Parts: sequence; C-alpha cells; structure tokens
Amino acid sequence: MRASIYYGTAALATLACASPTSSLSPPYHERNEHKGGSYWEGDSFKDLSPYLPDGLPTPSIEQINEIQSRAHGTLPNTTLPSQLSNDGITNFKLIAFNELFEVVFFFELLQNITNNVDGYELGEARDEILEDLTVILAVEELHALGANAILRENGVDPIEPCRYNFPVSDYKAAITLAATFTDVVLGALQDMNNIFAQNAENGPVRLISSVIGNEGEQESLFRIIQKKTTPAQPFLTTSTREFAFTAVNSLVVPGSCPNIGEIPLQIFKPLNVLTQDIGPMTKEIQFSFSLQDADVDLDALSLVLINAQNKPIVKKLENIEVDHDHGVATFAADCAFNESLFYGLTFTAVTHSASFFKDAGDVAKKTIFGPGLIEID
Repeated sequence: MRASIYYGTAALATLACASPTSSLSPPYHERNEHKGGSYWEGDSFKDLSPYLPDGLPTPSIEQINEIQSRAHGTLPNTTLPSQLSNDGITNFKLIAFNELFEVVFFFELLQNITNNVDGYELGEARDEILEDLTVILAVEELHALGANAILRENGVDPIEPCRYNFPVSDYKAAITLAATFTDVVLGALQDMNNIFAQNAENGPVRLISSVIGNEGEQESLFRIIQKKTTPAQPFLTTSTREFAFTAVNSLVVPGSCPNIGEIPLQIFKPLNVLTQDIGPMTKEIQFSFSLQDADVDLDALSLVLINAQNKPIVKKLENIEVDHDHGVATFAADCAFNESLFYGLTFTAVTHSASFFKDAGDVAKKTIFGPGLIEID
C-alpha cells in the first residue's frame, strides 16, 4: 500500500478542480427550446454559456454531433426509459446533477492546461493528457444530456447547472480530486442499479452499467497519472445516493442551483478528516464535526467505515473533546486499515448509536455527519 489522500470539510470541499480561468458568476438569462423525445432536444434552461461548453445545457444538433465525435461515440438511439418510479427519476436527477458538475470541472481543467496556467504546465505529457481529457469532457457532456433527456421523457424538469467552488490550484490536486469523485460516483451508480433492480425497472440497468464501465476507464487514467496500480481493489467500494449528493454539494456555491430542491435526497452535515498522510499502518485517525445546528447526544454516536463490498465496521465514539468556544467536537478512532485490507476508497460517517449495519444504505439512514473520504493505495 502507498500513502493515502484524505478529505474533510464536507467531503470534497478541500480539494477541487483547477482554479477557474473565468468567473462562474454570469448573469442568468433565459434560453428556451422546444420539448422533444430524443436525447438532445432541449427544454427551458438558464443559459450558463460560455461557462458550459458546446452550448450546454441545450446544444444544437450540430454541436451534439461535434461532441459525439470527440467522445468517440454517440448518445444511445434506443427508446428512452419511460414510466419510471419516483426512485428511478431521482436516480437520473442525481446523475444529471453530478454530470453537469463534471462537465464544468473538466472544461476548466482543460482550459487551464491549454492556457499553461501556473501549476498546469505539463511538458512533454501535455498533448497526450489534453487528448484524454478532451474525450472525457465530451463523454461527460453526453452523460449529462442523456440523463436530462430521460427526465424530460418522464415529464420531469431537467436538472439545471449550478455554480461551483474549485479551490485547488494545480494539476496534481485536480487529478487527485477527479480520481476521488469518480470513486464516489462508481459507488453511487451501484446503489442506483440496485434500486432499479428492487423496483423491477430493468430498462435502465444496462445503460447505467455501461456508464459504470466508462467511469472505471476514466479512473484507470487518473490512477496511472498518480503512479498507482491500475486496479484499486477487487470489489470497488459501494456507496449511496445520499453520500454522493452530499459530496458533490460540498463544491457547489450555496444558492446557485436553480432547481436543486427537486432532488429529494438528504444532505448530511460535514465530517472532517483531520489526520494527514494517512497510510496503511495508520492506527488512529482524528475527525471533527460542528455542533452548530446539530442536536445530538455525544454519548450515543458511532463511527462507521464502509469499504469495498464488505459489511460496515462500527465503532462507538469515545473520548470526544468539545471546543465550546467554536462549537466543534473532535474525536480519534482506531481504524487499523492494514488489518482490514482497506485499499481504495473508504467512506466514514458518524451515525446514531448502533452496533451493526447490514450495508451502506442502512448506514445512510442513520447518518448525521459525513461522508469523510479516505483513499489508501
């Protein structure tokens, strides 16, 4: 195992994409398109162009063709999934929300590398990296368009883009974050497929499975760039929609999402991972959370760790220290990653007291603070 990366302060907020080459605060103005039943016909959106590339969220047919060419493939021309359950619709709302975030992320990263912004000068590797990221950006554009098209087909308003806060300032940190949020997405897509299966909605499962494969290909690139082994673990860490929604929300400018309220998923309070340079032999990890607006019994809390496809590990919170002046609780937990072979991504959450959780979904139902994200390779 190599040393890890770690995330606190609302999961992903401490690491994000390249410093933007332009402001993400344009005045909104309306752009209306007619409704349709295909993957690329638009509805009423607030236009963020040029902050979203290629005319998104409502590109023209010509722009769609250009995106498909760069993505090395087309949007599916099969029948759009329709008559979805409320859970199925929520799945595609979350996918659209995440994919729009990824479009902005990779677009800005490409702009910074292309323009040789400080921290993004790549030398001989530049052309190859630009080629890979150009394909990835186009792929994410198609994923966003596809998810919103399915929402329209089900009589639901498409999810609109937000503004995002990208605080990191160099290529290495950007790729580190890209790898982590891709891991988070890979876990959430597992949850979505499971929900589709439970509701006997077989149609979207094949589509979502193809996206899982694509995201796995992207993750391999990010791991190679970081000089890690290509596979992180034999069975990737599972997650839930709520954990993914919370993680991406940590990068959203508050109040900037026109219709985020239409996504009926819980956003948890932040859990901060304080320990730095976590490695496989790390025994004790420090965490913290804010007590502001948190009505909790500190004697009745558990720390839960989720890794791979294994049962969650539950530890009772003990020796909690409270800074009353700042309203912050700090605690340490014995994690012993090496003993449990916790390679790859581990989700951590503080929950109402429990001795056992059967799976990640069970954990999410009782989560108060989280997810804290830890990666070990």
